[in-house]
Amino acid sequence: MKFRKIVIIGSGAIGTAIGNTVANNSQVEVIILSIEDDVIESINNNHINKKYFPNIPLNERLVATAGLNVLNSADLVFLGIPSSALLDYLRKVKAVLNPRAPLVNLAKGFGSQHKTIAQCISEEFENPPCSLKGPTFAREMLEKSPTAFTFAAEDEQHFREFEKIFKGSPVALDFTTDVLGVELTSILKNIYAIVIGIIDARFNSPNLRFLMLTRAFKELREILNQFGGKDETLFKYCGFGDFTLTALNDLSRNRTLGLFMGKGFYTKEISDKVLLEGKIATKIFCEEIARRNNLHNHFIINELYKVFYEGVDITTFINKVVNI
Repeated sequence: MKFRKIVIIGSGAIGTAIGNTVANNSQVEVIILSIEDDVIESINNNHINKKYFPNIPLNERLVATAGLNVLNSADLVFLGIPSSALLDYLRKVKAVLNPRAPLVNLAKGFGSQHKTIAQCISEEFENPPCSLKGPTFAREMLEKSPTAFTFAAEDEQHFREFEKIFKGSPVALDFTTDVLGVELTSILKNIYAIVIGIIDARFNSPNLRFLMLTRAFKELREILNQFGGKDETLFKYCGFGDFTLTALNDLSRNRTLGLFMGKGFYTKEISDKVLLEGKIATKIFCEEIARRNNLHNHFIINELYKVFYEGVDITTFINKVVNI
C-alpha cells in the first residue's frame, strides 16, 4: 500500500509537528483530525496552531477537520492523542476506519489490562499496529531541527513506504520489527527520567548523575528483556536516544516531576493532579513484575513505587538507590 492520504488523530504538539513536516511532501495529502474547533479554524484560516504554537507558521498544505469520514480513505493514520483516551477513541471510530491503514502510535503509555497500545490494537482491530518513537521535542521539529525517530512495524514494507513520506525533511529514521520493545522502552524511559530528576535536584553531581544513569539503563534493559523486548531496540533512536533526552533535558515533563520531588515540592495533592506517564507506568510495571515474582531484581523501580504509593519519603528513597 502506498501512503498518499495521511490522517493524524489529534491536534496537539506532536500531531501538529508530524503533520507540518509531512505536509512539505507534495506527493501526499495531510489532514489533522481534531475535536477542537478553535484549533481547526486557526490551522485552516491562519495556518497556525494558536493553542500550542501560536508563533510558528504552518505549511499551507496542512489542513484540519472534525469530520470522521476522512478515516474512510486514509492510507496511514497517526495516533497523536494521550494513551489514556486512545483506545476508547479508536473503538468509537472503528466503523469508519479503513481497516487496511496502519495505525502509528505516537503515545507513550499503556493501553488496557497492562498491555501496550500496539498489543491492544492487534487484539481489537484489523489495522496493522505500528509505533513511532524517538528523542524528539515537537517545537524543535516544527522549527526544522534535525530530528530522529524509530519506526516499528511487523512488515518491513510498511517502513519502505513510510520513509517516502518524510523524503526531503530533516527527519532521520531507523527501523525495527520489535514493535513491543519500542512501545515498552518508550514507557520505561519515563520512569527512570523521574529518578534522574530526583538525583539531580538533590545533588547536581555529574559523577552521581551518570552513575545512576548507567544503573537505570541497565535495569531498563533487564525489564525490557523480561517483558519480551529485544536488546538491539535499546540502540535505536527510540532507545538510548529517547532515554537520555527524557532523563537529562529539563523540557522533559517526567524529569521535571523528578526535579520537583528532589527539591521537596512533591505532595499528594500534586500527585493527584499531575498524573504523568511515568507515575502510572511505575505502578503497572511493578504489579506485573511482582506477579512474576521478580520484583527484588529491579531495585530502582521498586523504590520509586514505594514513594508514589506507600508514602516513603524522598530522602529514604535517595539513600537506598544511591547506596546500593
